[in-house]
Amino acid sequence: MSAQDLSEVRRHMDRLAADGIDVVRVTYPDLIGTDRARDVLLEDLPRAVEHGLAFCRAVYHTTPQGDVVPVSGGLDAGLPDVSVQPDLNTLVALPWEPGVAACLADVVDPATGQPAPESPRDLLHSVLDRCRRHGLSPVVGPELEYFLCEPAPGTAAGWRRYDTTGGVVYTAGLRADPDNHLLRTLRHVRGLGIGVLSGNHEFDGGQFEINLLHSDALSAADRAFRLKAAVKELARREGRLATFMAKPFNDAGGSGFHLHFSCTGPDGRNAFDDPSGAHGLSATARHAVAGVLAHAPALAALLNPTVNSYKRFGPDTLAPWLIDWGMDNRSAMVRIPPERGSGARLELRLGDASANPYLAVAATTAAALLGVLAGEEPPAPLEGYGYDTTRAAMLPTTLPAALDALEADTDLTELLGKSFTSSYLTYKRNEVERFQRHVTDWEFTEYAYHL
Repeated sequence: MSAQDLSEVRRHMDRLAADGIDVVRVTYPDLIGTDRARDVLLEDLPRAVEHGLAFCRAVYHTTPQGDVVPVSGGLDAGLPDVSVQPDLNTLVALPWEPGVAACLADVVDPATGQPAPESPRDLLHSVLDRCRRHGLSPVVGPELEYFLCEPAPGTAAGWRRYDTTGGVVYTAGLRADPDNHLLRTLRHVRGLGIGVLSGNHEFDGGQFEINLLHSDALSAADRAFRLKAAVKELARREGRLATFMAKPFNDAGGSGFHLHFSCTGPDGRNAFDDPSGAHGLSATARHAVAGVLAHAPALAALLNPTVNSYKRFGPDTLAPWLIDWGMDNRSAMVRIPPERGSGARLELRLGDASANPYLAVAATTAAALLGVLAGEEPPAPLEGYGYDTTRAAMLPTTLPAALDALEADTDLTELLGKSFTSSYLTYKRNEVERFQRHVTDWEFTEYAYHL
């Protein structure tokens, strides 16, 4: 580490110490978007920055149940290390944990000195670099929904919805949140400086939405990642479970992860706006829409990444089911909100809340860029209520179908990187195999007594 770099680390340390902070939590996302981390004592921060923090590369191949999937470069290579490099520019004190600050990190393969192939944050860096080479800088505004759950001992799942009051969509206060969970959460996450704007109760009982400010794409993914981790951590402190699972309950709808997406051009202006263009959109915007539509089946594998994700889809769910777009139409997969000028954008409603924010933003950006480079126009926009299979093609209806679509989309996988794609497909196909072998509660209820 150079003297200048060491001086910069010392400057951060002095600031943290003055604020009473003696621990830095270095955090990075795994393949499924879960936060992996290590707590570093403040006095050891210079060494962590100079040498990185060693983690087993198989952390990217580890399932939620703790099994290691045989992804190339992991088990077969003897479980080598990756080096986690703290990004001190992302340091922020944790409002609910005195004495602790957190920062994000990038991940390097020590054998090559290059970003680790499975690192979602580094993958997004790579895709954004490709965009910048073509004069475009993506801007993203994330919207995330989740369910809050209470312990339910004796039930199969062990959890129940925090509140089941119906008819309380788009409300706030005690009417739909009797313990003021949302208000407490908003006040805590405001201190993270992640651009939280607002929150409200969503469509179903116990379901909430928190909105984040739009920003450059990397910052947006960072902030969405930190929001999900914070909401889950704050719920745990109260003995509750906040889940971003796509559809956790049979008697409720799903949770979405909507992305508002636009680009600025070399002049810093919104490249999606053109008052003289069709629908007030520039050719760049229309080509981006066409790219998202063209690559939608493959996008589903990354924006709807679990077996459970596909139970959120279907007619009349307000979750996309068909590959279409429309003007201010929430029944379309791609909605064009009514704002123009600096607010011109598309809203991709495909993703569910279980998506890894970095992969969701990277994949959406890659598809939009491919559309811009191809220069094709989208079909006529949807008019009226959607979900008519005679008017648009269907999205994949299962995770295996979406994974097959991702593997077949060579233009998209080239942009995302073949090493990443191979690891992701291996990991997710293992998930499918494990699910297909598992005997579910539904099967026992359906068959055991009568057969």
